Amino acid sequence: MKNRIVAGKTIAQWTKEFPIIEDLMSTKEVFWTNPKYSSFEEAIKKVALNECHVKDAEERLLRFAPFIAKLFPETVKLNGLIESPIVKISNMKNELSKMFNQKLPGQMLLKCDSHLAIAGSIKARGGIYEVLKHTEDLALEHGLITVNDDYSKLTDEKYRKFFNQFTIQVGSTGNLGLSIGIMSAKIGYKVVVHMSSDAKQWKKNLLRSKGVTVIEYAFDYSKAVEEGRKISDADPMSYFVDDENSTNLFLGYAVAASRLKKQLDEMNIVVDKEHPLFVYLPCGVGGGPGGVTFGLKLIFKDDVHCFFAEPTHSPCMLLGMLTNKHDEVSVQDFGIDNITAADGLAVGKPSGFVGKTLENLLSGVYTVQDDKLYMLLSTMADSENIYLEPSALAGVPGIVNLFKNEPATEYLKKHNLSDKMNNATHIAWATGGSLVPKDVMDEYYNKGVYLRNC
Repeated sequence: MKNRIVAGKTIAQWTKEFPIIEDLMSTKEVFWTNPKYSSFEEAIKKVALNECHVKDAEERLLRFAPFIAKLFPETVKLNGLIESPIVKISNMKNELSKMFNQKLPGQMLLKCDSHLAIAGSIKARGGIYEVLKHTEDLALEHGLITVNDDYSKLTDEKYRKFFNQFTIQVGSTGNLGLSIGIMSAKIGYKVVVHMSSDAKQWKKNLLRSKGVTVIEYAFDYSKAVEEGRKISDADPMSYFVDDENSTNLFLGYAVAASRLKKQLDEMNIVVDKEHPLFVYLPCGVGGGPGGVTFGLKLIFKDDVHCFFAEPTHSPCMLLGMLTNKHDEVSVQDFGIDNITAADGLAVGKPSGFVGKTLENLLSGVYTVQDDKLYMLLSTMADSENIYLEPSALAGVPGIVNLFKNEPATEYLKKHNLSDKMNNATHIAWATGGSLVPKDVMDEYYNKGVYLRNC
């Protein structure tokens, strides 16, 4: 193993240069702070995207709001916007403090993307946005609408027949497939979702019940994406949603930031130099957390600090950013199996686009063991009556890691944050869970209770 060549070096050379890789290969929990993290003013100069791109995405979602409200009655109360609540989780914070014997200053919130309408996960942001962007492009190109029209007219049967000429395809571990599949099928498209081996059966069943074709692979996420892209590219009437490289997905996620800002304002939560914001985001290939991070940095700049959370068996973004090889390396290259209960995060190779975009904007990455995710799942249910899927709990121990790890302590000192932590706000981003069938959720919960009592 030590002599295996990965991206031009032996593993022995990689571990010598970055000793943390030894712990990653042993699937130990780690906390890594990004040495390339820099001021927003400097970092943003190296990024091709800007506020105008996010604003454009925001306006497109507003144009589609009447259309969404008509197709999905559950969105009517928010006038066709797909948005999630944010809630204080003081009881959970107290439980974390006891569980890890750690004082946790500041307040803790949960951003409940687990309860987003339509798809029940963060993927309802980027996935649905990309489908709508493609739909608008087709409709404008064929003269079906103008940007000043009421887009709800696209729900008429004649337009469904028009969209049925086209196919949308995507590779997924589950949640992205749900968002793409449910929305695309509702509009009228033929839909094919290429599912990796770790995708949960209930997600496949739900997609099929919506009229979506599901192709299953005995391989992981990267292979499902590769095969799906190949099949889609061979069909001129097919559009492939590329989770690894899509700017549209990224921008759809980024819109979350301005909506979060409004929610924080309504809660009278200040974010500034004296009141820092820390956000912990579960990470698979990187599109969702990457887009949210980008949006947050545009708004809060140096006053927000974003950390990605990955399973110990799938630390792809950490490896990609650490080695600076991004999508040139995979966890399997380093002998890590990419097998995790956090199916939404079971990705072996990160998005190079996201890694490079956030190279100077992301504060760091930490990893979490599967058993801990189950324990946190049952604790969240008991303390806050909020039920999440395992992968969605990855952001929750971020606040603990910030005070329990030496690299984190150094990060706080370096950025003059140590004396401001009593005024800090911590947000764990809950990425999925509301669509999990009750029997499956009961299984998750019972496993968490068992592990807590061991």
